[in-house]
Amino acid sequence: MTKRAGKAPTLTDVARAAGTSTAVVSYVMNNGPRPVAAKTRERVLAAAAELDYRPNRIARALRSRTTGVVGLILADASNPYFGALARHIEQILDQHGKLTLIGNAGYSPERQKHLADKFLAAQVDGLLIVSADGGADVAAQARQAGAPAVYVHNQPEDGRAPAVTADNEAAVQQAVAHLRSHGHTSIAFLAGPHDAGPVGRRRATWETALAGTDAPLLRCEYSRAAAAALTERLIGEGAMPPALITATDEQAIGVLAGARAHGLPVPDRLAVISLDGTPDSAYTAPALTVTEQPLHAMAQQAVGLLLNGTSPQLPARASLVLRQSCGCPPA
Repeated sequence: MTKRAGKAPTLTDVARAAGTSTAVVSYVMNNGPRPVAAKTRERVLAAAAELDYRPNRIARALRSRTTGVVGLILADASNPYFGALARHIEQILDQHGKLTLIGNAGYSPERQKHLADKFLAAQVDGLLIVSADGGADVAAQARQAGAPAVYVHNQPEDGRAPAVTADNEAAVQQAVAHLRSHGHTSIAFLAGPHDAGPVGRRRATWETALAGTDAPLLRCEYSRAAAAALTERLIGEGAMPPALITATDEQAIGVLAGARAHGLPVPDRLAVISLDGTPDSAYTAPALTVTEQPLHAMAQQAVGLLLNGTSPQLPARASLVLRQSCGCPPA
């Protein structure tokens, strides 16, 4: 079997090489709608590989009125938390035979709306939206276009689409309880510039848990540089709290860097727990204690809702991963 020079192989070429019909080749390539015997399937796949045959996604879309493509809008693709979430979503969509088209909103509600418009114009089969705070309900755009949409991690306050959220409340409660087990009574919280979305829910849970104490609320941008600068300023002013819960790993990594730069030992003088649990958190110095968000479970629920309309389950609990930054000994 050889590929015809200068011309892409067709379904007919694969059928001829495999000694079967084009209908059977189509069933193999599309995983249905009819079953194909295992030996025949192997023969078709071998012929397709030999000819370097690739199904024409555009032609398939015209026949089925679906593209096999799902648009994924990320609040910020450079944030490792969203990157890890995207990786889980892409892998699960791939298991369903879907191609993932990813767009980066860069925390911009306007960019988020623009991406939704572009994806819907490309006739994606649906949208998964890791929403930027303060934006419009872009899922409404999908409804108008006749496409399903699901929010992941965050959604606008007036959003009506299904949403799969992170474990915000229980994660904070675990972090507070663990720091108290180390003897801390004044446990600060590092939030973002404002209190919208999941960080707002995390801050509110912290306030309830620490009601009646003198624990300070700190703020900075969601970046390592901003958190390092804040930490260095507080240390210089003699105002660094002895224990801290950070809303994100990016901030926590910055805090550790700022403490190290000014010679403040962690965890002896500053205990830190973060609420994301991204892969980077295991490789800080010292290793960062985290409440690891259930990203895989969130991705599974979101894809299930998008493709099958299944009801969302209760949010999976974040796992408290004990490392050295809180005062626990090395594992």
